Amino acid sequence: MGMSRARGTRERLVVIGADAAGMSAASQARRLRGPDELEIVAFERGHFTSFSACGIPYWVGGQVAERDQLIARTPEEHRDRDIDLRMRTEVTEIDVAGGRVRARDVDSGAESWTSYDKLVIATGARPIRPDMPGVDAPGVHGVQTLDDGQALLDTLTRARGRRAVVVGAGYIGVEMAEALINRGYEVTVVNRGAEPMSTLDPDMGRLVHEAMEGLGITMVNDAEVTEVLTGDDGRARAVATADAEYPADVVVLGIGVRPQTSLAAAAGLPLGEHGGLLTDRAMRVRGHENIWSGGDCVEVLDLVSGQERHIALGTHANKHGQVVGTNVGGGYATFPGVVGTAVSKVCDLEIARTGLREKDARRVGLRFEAVTVESTSRAGYYPNASPMTVKMLAEHRTGRLLGVQIVGREGAAKRVDVAAVALTARMTVEQVTALDLGYAPPFSPVWDPVLVAARKAAKKVQDNAR
Repeated sequence: MGMSRARGTRERLVVIGADAAGMSAASQARRLRGPDELEIVAFERGHFTSFSACGIPYWVGGQVAERDQLIARTPEEHRDRDIDLRMRTEVTEIDVAGGRVRARDVDSGAESWTSYDKLVIATGARPIRPDMPGVDAPGVHGVQTLDDGQALLDTLTRARGRRAVVVGAGYIGVEMAEALINRGYEVTVVNRGAEPMSTLDPDMGRLVHEAMEGLGITMVNDAEVTEVLTGDDGRARAVATADAEYPADVVVLGIGVRPQTSLAAAAGLPLGEHGGLLTDRAMRVRGHENIWSGGDCVEVLDLVSGQERHIALGTHANKHGQVVGTNVGGGYATFPGVVGTAVSKVCDLEIARTGLREKDARRVGLRFEAVTVESTSRAGYYPNASPMTVKMLAEHRTGRLLGVQIVGREGAAKRVDVAAVALTARMTVEQVTALDLGYAPPFSPVWDPVLVAARKAAKKVQDNAR
């Protein structure tokens, strides 16, 4: 490391990507080590730092009035903390052997090398854009960055008609369907799977499907979009499947994301089977002493299945950043893993899941019992009690909780947090039935829906304990 000596004793940390994980890491490292000890250089190819991608559907839908409300920290605020932040600058190469990165100014095209003592890769995820005719036409939008959200809003204000097609029915798909309904659009969702929300089992996805149709959204399932059709002006005018056409003044892609790891792959860094970087529990890239990674570009340990997964969520990205920043800054922290908790809503329908689905459990060779119960959000006699469906999976014989899915109205989604804690603690469904949860008629029935499901699961485990 002759380079660092030439700069005196000061070390240089280089961060690639200035959103949740990258800037959490930079900020945490800065808290632990002052500018005289640690120089921090961060590269961001876009226009924004530290923004909430998760908030974009609510900005598009009008619940969040201003784009800037989604920005937690501006570039100026980061620079005020002695972080040398270089915006609109894309890292194009990592030279691991030489301990340096090559970066290109997006506007001028000028390139330069920057050496590092420590490197943090926080390149995030990219939306999946299917390889089909017309997918790059004006009027077709992904929603990954604030730039994407702004482009979509520009199209919505310009569009002559009020018809929208959303391709894909995962979290982004259903949240964008809601945003477009709120904007007064007629919305059609075209979905490859048998039911929306493939992160749920199909029987629970069915409930989402019915509720979405009840909200006036047209659901087209088991349909693959093959082409975006364009008009004389070159703009998107419809999407085509094998046997139908759906007119569209705007098309939103909500097919999901993949880790953005081409830079890391080209540098020979280790990737997992989902294409994400592999790290140890300290978020250090495996086999590399001075390189860390976090956020949507890494794979994380699923504590329930014991396997690596790719989950793109702001909660994990911020935690990864804290862990990376602590370790880079000379402290010690670990990220133990996840249980796969996620919540979403489409209008007044709340959707939640944690742990394993039936097919996940089968894939890792677990035998299980599955139960589904219908309950209510409050005591039945209390005003505005609404129905709620809870599905629970428990391991055959041991009764260990494996997963929970909840679909309901107000008060449904956050109940999944109880299950997330129980999964992390490796509790059995029998143990869950004994949890002392908060009760009063405005909040839940005497037996909370999660406990009703746990009782039913515990009984099934006992009955089938052969």
